[in-house]
Amino acid sequence: MKASELQAKNPSELDEMLLDLRKEQFTLRMQHGTGQLGSPHELRRVRKDIARVKTVLNQKQEDKA
Repeated sequence: MKASELQAKNPSELDEMLLDLRKEQFTLRMQHGTGQLGSPHELRRVRKDIARVKTVLNQKQEDKA
């Protein structure tokens, strides 16, 4: 997911995407804890995607102010 793709979305879509990513992160953490996680790089990908979404949300809030 690229930041340029995220900037085209409105804040409500970004909030929804953030919620989905956090649910996915929780699921991956639980799989990791029980030893069922097949690809550990997914944890890093989700964490970075969450950071990207939060960054774009903060930029949009600063633009409004």
